[in-house]
Parts: sequence; C-alpha cells; structure tokens
Amino acid sequence: MALLYTHDAFAGHVTPPGHPEQVARLSVIAAALEGMTLDRRAAPLAPEAAVLRCHPAGYVTRVRAAVPAQGWIQLDGDTSLSPGSYDAAMRAVGAACAAVDAVLTTDAKTAFVACRPPGHHAETETAMGFCLFGTVAIAAKHALDQHGLQRVAILDFDVHHGNGTQDLMWNEARCFFASTHQMPLYPGTGSRAERGAHGQILNVPLRQGSGSAAMRAAYSTEILPAVAKWKPNLILLSAGFDAHQDDPLAGLEWQTDDYAWLTHQICDLAAECCDGRVVSCLEGGYDLPALAASVAAHVGVLKERGK
Repeated sequence: MALLYTHDAFAGHVTPPGHPEQVARLSVIAAALEGMTLDRRAAPLAPEAAVLRCHPAGYVTRVRAAVPAQGWIQLDGDTSLSPGSYDAAMRAVGAACAAVDAVLTTDAKTAFVACRPPGHHAETETAMGFCLFGTVAIAAKHALDQHGLQRVAILDFDVHHGNGTQDLMWNEARCFFASTHQMPLYPGTGSRAERGAHGQILNVPLRQGSGSAAMRAAYSTEILPAVAKWKPNLILLSAGFDAHQDDPLAGLEWQTDDYAWLTHQICDLAAECCDGRVVSCLEGGYDLPALAASVAAHVGVLKERGK
C-alpha cells in the first residue's frame, strides 16, 4: 500500500485570483484519490534545520519575515506569499522528509506527497516559479545525511526544468539529478551542457509538441539507463503533470496514460536497485481535470507497486 501525505494547511497558501497554482489543485487531487486505498498521513511541520540543509538561514528568515498578516505579497512576478504560505511550505518539506523516513525504515515502499507550494524552482537564495523551498532537494539531503545513504536519484518530469533542484544539488556528489522538460520554456535552464560539478546531472530537453513517443524514448534510452548505472539507494520524484496535452502553460502533449507508463518504468527500476523505494512529490499541473486524472494514474501505480 502506498503512503499519501497531505494536510489542510496546504489550502492556507492562497495565491492571487487567476493564478494557475491555486488551492483547487489539491481539492481535485483529493477527490480523484478519494476511493483509492492508501495509507493517509498528515504532513508534519519540518524543523528549520531540515530546510537549512539546502538554504542559508538568512534566506529562510527573509521568507518568513515577508509573510503578510493578510492578503498576499509578491516575491516576484509569479511567486506570492499569503498568511499561510510559510506553514504550507514547511509542511511540504516535512511531508517529503517523513515520506523518506517511512520508506527507508518501515515496510512501506512508495509514497506520494500531495503538497503545495511546489519546490523545484526554488534556488539557494531565490524564491521563484511559484516555489519557496526546494522540497525534493531537501528530502534528498535528509536521506543522505540522516539515513546515511550513499546515493540517491531525483527524477523530474515536470514540463519546466527544475532549475532550483539543479542549483541545490549542483555540488552534491551523492545525488544524481535527471530532468525532462520542454525547451525553450521557463525558466530557460536545463541544457544538455549543464552537467553538475561531478557530472551527476542529466538534462534531456524536449521540443514543443514532441509528444509521448519522444518522452518514452528519452526515459527508455537515456534517463532510466543512467539512473540504473548510478544504482541509487532511493528514488525521489519531482512529479509535475503540466506536460499533459490539456495543460495551459506548455505544449509537450503528453497523455494521461504516459504518467502511468512512466511510473511503471520508474518502479521497475526501483525494484532492481533500491528495494522498490520511491517517494514522489507534487510539482506542477494546472489544468484541473488533467491534473486529477494524471495524479490518479501515477498514484494508482505507486499503490500497486507499494505492496
């Protein structure tokens, strides 16, 4: 049985009207997963020490101090803070770390963290792209430092490049980061030339409109073989669903069943290299029906493989 971490506090991160990263994203996910048998757990607050594994104290203090008493403020053109944003971001980190703890120390094999705000665009000292803290990167550091793992892998299939995760993991020799993403597209990073300080980063840009075939080829021939060679002790996913054909922010034209296919492939690899241990954290996905269907397909496989 897969674990599901979420919390009502995620609804407290309120974005301006018309913003694509909206409270309703988690509402439709909850409805899509309602009938699925999952081990549901409340997302705990992360201690600040967890965030400090990736972000300096001064940055964390600035984010916390910027939280408004009411309404919202803009950190940049598309990243905002409301009164509940800091709590939500800390629970996202807490849930990702708790999921890592669970799959490494109990019979649980797979976990999905239904959280917001997302995290993969947050750089070392910069909030951007709807993101405040590098949730998955922090979870990776937690796995390495707290559990003594030798190698972890992060796979990011959001349609936008995870520039924040790349920044936070650039010098981390114990973490392999692989990403597929549309290029050209925000944030403008993610070229094949970006390899990390230890050659442990693999970016596979995809062209607009390239569709399912290009994605499946990228994973089958490049990313999954590279991860298999890395032999991680744990696989973490930045699970963005905005490459879907119905998503308004990009145009890779993936189908709902592509997410089921990809999750099966990742779980097959995890079974071979890390006893099936996979922790997935929500990133993007902004067409609500497509998001709900894609997450259900993804979590359905995690549930099947988490037995």
